[in-house]
Amino acid sequence: MGIVVQKYGGSSVADAAGIKRVAQRIVNTKKAGHQVVVVVSAMGDTTDDLIDLANEVSPLPPARELDMLLTAGERISMAVLAMAIHDLGHEARSFTGSQAGVITDAEHGKAKIIDVTPGRIQAALAEGAIAIVAGFQGVSQTTKDITTLGRGGSDTTAVALAVALEADVCEIYSDVDGIFTADPRIEPRARKVPRISYEETLEMAAQGAKILHLRCVEYARRYDMPIHVRSSFSEKEGTWVVKSADVAQEGTNTMEAAIITGVAHDRSQAKITVVGVPDKPGEAAAIFRAVAEAQINIDMIVQNVSAAATSLTDISFTLPAGEGQTAMTALSRLQDSVGFESLLYDDSVGKVSVVGAGMSSSPGISARFFEALSEAGVNIEMISTSEIRVSVVVAETQVEAAVNAAHATFDLGSDEIEAVVYGGTGR
Repeated sequence: MGIVVQKYGGSSVADAAGIKRVAQRIVNTKKAGHQVVVVVSAMGDTTDDLIDLANEVSPLPPARELDMLLTAGERISMAVLAMAIHDLGHEARSFTGSQAGVITDAEHGKAKIIDVTPGRIQAALAEGAIAIVAGFQGVSQTTKDITTLGRGGSDTTAVALAVALEADVCEIYSDVDGIFTADPRIEPRARKVPRISYEETLEMAAQGAKILHLRCVEYARRYDMPIHVRSSFSEKEGTWVVKSADVAQEGTNTMEAAIITGVAHDRSQAKITVVGVPDKPGEAAAIFRAVAEAQINIDMIVQNVSAAATSLTDISFTLPAGEGQTAMTALSRLQDSVGFESLLYDDSVGKVSVVGAGMSSSPGISARFFEALSEAGVNIEMISTSEIRVSVVVAETQVEAAVNAAHATFDLGSDEIEAVVYGGTGR
């Protein structure tokens, strides 16, 4: 009797009806002969509501207390889901992240999992119960304080538990039927991908696709844990995220054999340009060291060729828009020591990426992508590439046109509507 770990997002447990539907699906899995461990997110928009409440009470809530507040959302979900399962005649036991043995570092708001010691979960399974675990949270190994893993952290909780329990599979349930070639909300002809590699999924997630939490995929790849992404609103087969060799075994007549797997987009980007930087060793290092010390992750970087007359250059980079002002403040302190002329900030940009393992052996992908954008009237501001990805920064108002153009030029569309968004606005 194998162990199955199931994770349900906020849209799946948004109300009493959703919770009852999820409870029935869990019981059906149990009846099929599996031991079941369930990870739940907070109901609907509960986490956002709690953040709004905290900000109304305090303009700068202490990180420790904010974590304590936010973990309440998942505790509500796990308790009411356990109640619904009991009403269906099966025993269910709910556990907080700390009770489930999710051990993290002490970084509030974005803690990383250090270890999982699921003794109480294993005991519950051994006694025939269904274990319900609050996602997104753990306990610090050093301070013993409650911590949260960051937005989307319930995905990481689920994969970490699946690895620790040596589960057969980690099922991630959301409000769409799997991973699609583009966001169905932008591209209605998006096609479901039956199988996708960890590497391609990592690139899609990193480029803004709301598929899976980035750290969850990294964790699954490290321990070779298969992930099945599917909808809690239907019984359809979803998308399997597996190692590249398992994707290749599927043959050449499926979507997995395509050069491009999908198109991802991200509207949460901002661009900073440092104007007039002296072109000499150490100046770029000083700029990016200041950003790093502010705990900000940078995505794309472009440095212009310095002007011969002035020996000055411009350096542009993108970063999450929510951290833009923090970065601007950190860089402003460097103006006298580095000697740059000014800072420019633009949060009206977006990123569009084409991702596919096949592009590494297929010349001309960038040319086709850029030609499609040109024909759609989309202006490219920045370009970045990897072995399996090409990304561009464009004006935020042109993101949708860029996605549609890329999706069409690489023939990713389906002849019929496959993508259905059953509820909510995402996971």
